[in-house]
Order: sequence, then structure tokens, then C-alpha cells
Amino acid sequence: MFASYASLLRQPGALKFSVSGLLARLPISMVSLGLVVLVSAKTSSYGLAGTVSAAYVVLRAVGSPLQARLVDRHGQHRTLPWIAGLNAAALGGLVVAVEVDTPLVVPIVLAGVAGASSPSIGSYVRARWSHMLGRRPELQTAFALEAVADELLFMVGPPVVTFLATGISPNAGILVALGCGLVGTLVLAALRDTEPPAHGRSGGGAALTPLGWPALLPVIAASVGIGTLFGAFDISVIALATEAGATAWSGVLLAITATGSMISAAVLGTRTLRKPPLTRFRIGAVAITAAMVPLPFVSHLGLLVPIVFLTGLTISPTMIASVARVEEVVPNNRLSEGIAWSTSALVSGIALGGAVAGQVIDGHGANAGFFVSLTAGVLAMMLAWSGGLRAVGPRGSTP
Repeated sequence: MFASYASLLRQPGALKFSVSGLLARLPISMVSLGLVVLVSAKTSSYGLAGTVSAAYVVLRAVGSPLQARLVDRHGQHRTLPWIAGLNAAALGGLVVAVEVDTPLVVPIVLAGVAGASSPSIGSYVRARWSHMLGRRPELQTAFALEAVADELLFMVGPPVVTFLATGISPNAGILVALGCGLVGTLVLAALRDTEPPAHGRSGGGAALTPLGWPALLPVIAASVGIGTLFGAFDISVIALATEAGATAWSGVLLAITATGSMISAAVLGTRTLRKPPLTRFRIGAVAITAAMVPLPFVSHLGLLVPIVFLTGLTISPTMIASVARVEEVVPNNRLSEGIAWSTSALVSGIALGGAVAGQVIDGHGANAGFFVSLTAGVLAMMLAWSGGLRAVGPRGSTP
């Protein structure tokens, strides 16, 4: 099973940018939670902590596509060191601001700057794979490998940041994330041999070509819905475990979900995929929505285990198809930006889903939160199937 991945990583330079990219994007799974732990420990207010964390998440979603456009125009080696430096300075300043008890507006602003400057490493690593492999079948294996890496990060990051914050210091989780992100990004930027060429005027190319919105928009719109489903799902699982008097089970259940997603990604990467990306994305949206159907009616945590595992099995195939569809319709010189738009849509939906489901749960209980996931899934499914059948991307591809 792992032979295809080993062969992929034996490509010249692949192992180096994969490992450095993994280190560089570790903050994605650590910073948001680390901010909540740090601010709540210093202020005894989860409301303030949530505000600071939200500023980080929202500005990250807004800033990622704009940042990726700069990277596509000027190259990773020119832009990523500056972006990583700004991000490290903002996070470091944020820790200091919280420690010395500055007015709340200061950490909020610094959190926003840190979010906007958070490097979209997943986009840049996937762009390297696309540049290296072109249209070869191995590209789908590479996307599957990245999906496995993403799930691994979200299994490892939250426990690590919690351990550091509670066992060493409230700011330890943020500082470790800062260091990993800075070192990993600088190493990635230095790997010039696998870097996609710059396509902006300063890179010697022509002006950027159109992004291909008619083909891209259905995926982005549906990604908001899928992200909303995820955000509502996570908070509903936590609330249900808390209602049952077994809060620790929430982490177990979410880890089981991530495990299912990892397994499906690992298996998918070894298969030859016959169906085109848009079709697979649409099927994935249906599968994720179907997985939500029993959840509002299940209160026993033991019964929840197989359901969340099956839910996890649907996640990675859908996300892999999403990235593959973006790669299919977006021009080479704007690939990082296209992937960043999709990722930002997902992140925005997660924030929205958590906020909406939180209100629903406060008023109607934990199981009601799953209705938010189900509703979001239905909307995502409708959006995924609503357009793109006749849309042709800049590369002349069709569904």
C-alpha cells in the first residue's frame, strides 16, 4: 500500500519540501487553540479569548488568497521569508501584549495581523507537487499524501499545544508554533529546485491570467457549506460529550473522525481514480451530508463511535477532489491562489458553523447542533451540483 507513497517521495527534492512543509504548517492546528488557552489563562475570560482567536481565524481566511497571489506573482523564495517574518513578529508581539496586560484592542489587532500573514503552506506545497508532476496520475497520490498530513497535524497539534500550555506555560504553545512555522517556512522557501516559477511581471512573465471563476465558484461556495458542517459537527460532538458527563470523550471522538479521514486518504492515494474531480467532489458532498443524517438522533456516546468514524471516511476523498478540481480549472500561474480561495472558504465555514451551532446548542441542546451540520451539508450538496457542468477552466478542462 505504501509503495506508491515511497515512490512519490523519491522524486528529486520531494521529501525535503514535504517535511519542511509539514513543519511549517504545524501552527495551523495549534495557534487558534493556543490563543484561547493563553488569553483565557491571563484574563479569566473565554469571551475575550474567543474574540482574539476569531480575529486570527477571520483575517487568515481573508488574507490567504491575497497572500497566495503575491506568492504566485513573485515566487515562494522571494515572498515567504517576509511573510513568515511578519507572522512571527505579530505572534511574538501578541504574546508580549497579553503578558503585560495591554488594552484588548492591541492583542486583537496583532491577532488579525498574525492571521493575515499566516503562510498558506498547504497551498504552496500542493503547488510544488503540481509543478513537479504535471498531469501525471501520481498527482492524485500527492494530494492524498497532503490530506493525510493535514489530518495528522490536527491529531497531533491540539494535544501538544494543550500539554505545553498547561504543563509548562500558557504562552508555550504559541511560542512553539511560532518557532516551527518560522523555521519550516524559511527552509521551504530556500528549496529553489522544486519551486514553481514566478509568473508576475517581476518574475519575467506576463500579467496574471483570469482565475476561471465560472468553474471555480461552485467548489468555493460548496466549500463554505462543508466547512460550516465541520464547524457545527465539532462543537456538537464536544457539547454532547459534555452533556453526558464525559467531556474527555470529545477528544476521542474527534480523533476517531480524523483517523477515518486519514485511512480513506491513505487508501485513495493508492488507487487509480477514473471519475473526474468535479464528479468526485459532488459525490463526496452527498456522502458527508448522508453521514450527518443519524447524528441528531444519537445521544449514546458508544453509538456515536462508528458514526463519526464513517463520517471521517467521507472527508478526505471530498477534500482531495476539491483540490484536484481547483488544480484542473485554475491556470498554472495562479494555482496557489486558487487553492487558497478554496481553503479560505472552508475555514470561513468552520468559523460560521461553530458560531451558529453554539447558539443552537445553548437554546436546544447538543443534538440540535447536528441539525446545523445537516442543513449546511444539504446546502453544500446543492451548491456543488448547481454549476460547473459546462464550465471550462483556463486550461480548457471540462468536468
